[in-house]
Amino acid sequence: MDKFPGQKRAVQYLYPPIDAFDQRKLDVGDGHTVYLEQCGNPDGWPVIVLHGGPGGGCSPAMRRYFDPDIYRVILFDQRGCGRSRPHASVANNTTWDLVADIERIREALGIEKAAVFGGSWGATLSLIYAISHPDRVSHLILRGVFLMTRKELDWFYGGGAGQFWPEPWARFTHLIPEEERSDLISAYEKRLFSGDLRTETRYAQAWSAWENALASVYSSGHGGEAPGEYARAFARLENHYFVNRGFLPEDGWILNNIHKIHGIPGVIVQGRYDMICPPRRAWELAQAWPDADLRMIRNAGHALSEPGISAELVRAMDDIARQEGLHTVTGR
Repeated sequence: MDKFPGQKRAVQYLYPPIDAFDQRKLDVGDGHTVYLEQCGNPDGWPVIVLHGGPGGGCSPAMRRYFDPDIYRVILFDQRGCGRSRPHASVANNTTWDLVADIERIREALGIEKAAVFGGSWGATLSLIYAISHPDRVSHLILRGVFLMTRKELDWFYGGGAGQFWPEPWARFTHLIPEEERSDLISAYEKRLFSGDLRTETRYAQAWSAWENALASVYSSGHGGEAPGEYARAFARLENHYFVNRGFLPEDGWILNNIHKIHGIPGVIVQGRYDMICPPRRAWELAQAWPDADLRMIRNAGHALSEPGISAELVRAMDDIARQEGLHTVTGR
């Protein structure tokens, strides 16, 4: 018998697996090409999916949150990760480069306005894109809200989350000399960008394991060891963005500019026990954004794959289809 049977039931809420009808590499300049795919209905309601990390990449499972008869789903790997190239590169790789890439993708695909669907860092990027281009966004669907503030980074890399997860926190910190542990983001930066592949991979896997260990309420505290190539891109890109505070002009920039998306309807799906992105940020966002519908999921953490999170995200997309009168949706 499964110790955590609910952990394996998330797929029951998703639409069946589908293949992409379009896959391509898009030259976005600055020496970068990004992997791009489309699936679902070529003439459907466009939805742009923004993956987490930074550096996480997209996966075929992300196609399954949308009714394929209704939605034209666009997924892409952000600069430096997944199938985009150069791999693990932080050169010309900032939040504003990614915002520009979304615009390039929208224009290349002939899309006037799209729903934007993102979780964790993908929620951050969704909000920044919408604030920058509110006339191009029809809806925002966010999961596991992260607002790229100092408080959030201090919580996760300064010992707050470690109070609840002391075993993985010890594994994460013990690789760093005690005199450097007051700033773990900077300490890991030295190792992740050391120029030695073996060192970079070792510390990248430790960085990734800390985050993976806390992703789900079903976790035992062991996130497993990510493949070296994936971990190196994930950790280097995350660290690069966090060292630079998301390349935002000021701490709290998103909430300070949230008035620019008033009028855009949104759904926020947040795990009540999210240890990576604590729920208070989702609540603060909903308080500042009158068009947002905050759906707090009990007995859920951060992971996209958790049953309650998956069920609510599919429900949110089906709700939008009904509200827009696209056609009757039975849901999952």
